[in-house]
Amino acid sequence: MDQSVSRTAPTDEEILAHARVHARSVADDIGVDLDALSWAISARAKRRAGACRWDATSEEATIVLSRRAYDAFDRAAFESIVRHELIHAWEYQRFGDSDHGARFRERAREFDVPVHCESFTEPRYRLQCTRSDCDWTLDRHRASKPVKAPGRYHCGDCGASLRVEHVESGRTWESASGYGGARTALGDDW
Repeated sequence: MDQSVSRTAPTDEEILAHARVHARSVADDIGVDLDALSWAISARAKRRAGACRWDATSEEATIVLSRRAYDAFDRAAFESIVRHELIHAWEYQRFGDSDHGARFRERAREFDVPVHCESFTEPRYRLQCTRSDCDWTLDRHRASKPVKAPGRYHCGDCGASLRVEHVESGRTWESASGYGGARTALGDDW
């Protein structure tokens, strides 16, 4: 007899309920007005665990949380994402703008929130230094300019040239033509 327990994925409303409950527990300390805040779930987000959007006309912030991040992270990590976005909402409500500057970093330390969220998905591309004695890398989820034309860019540590790896296939290139060749060769697997 199979003793495994089948677990169903939480609904968007269940994820939002978790976020709202946590938000109520910290809102007064952060100073955010929850009545001027709305919530949403993104099923499409692949890189961002959350986002806070500001409508200056209505003076309402909307916190958008990623379903993929919720599925990938444990409870504590998810709640730190909620606090991170609440700090953005507080900044918007109080100052009309928000970024990851000094004010945000100070509040993030105060509420045990990382300034940047750890990745919860595998990158599609990895930029690497071509020097064997340098271990600099940078992950990318989209085909950014350095991914498409790595010959125009240099290592962030030593200044050497770059190589790009298509993570899933392992195929690499060091030029714009190499990018085009890799894309053509991979076809539907791109």
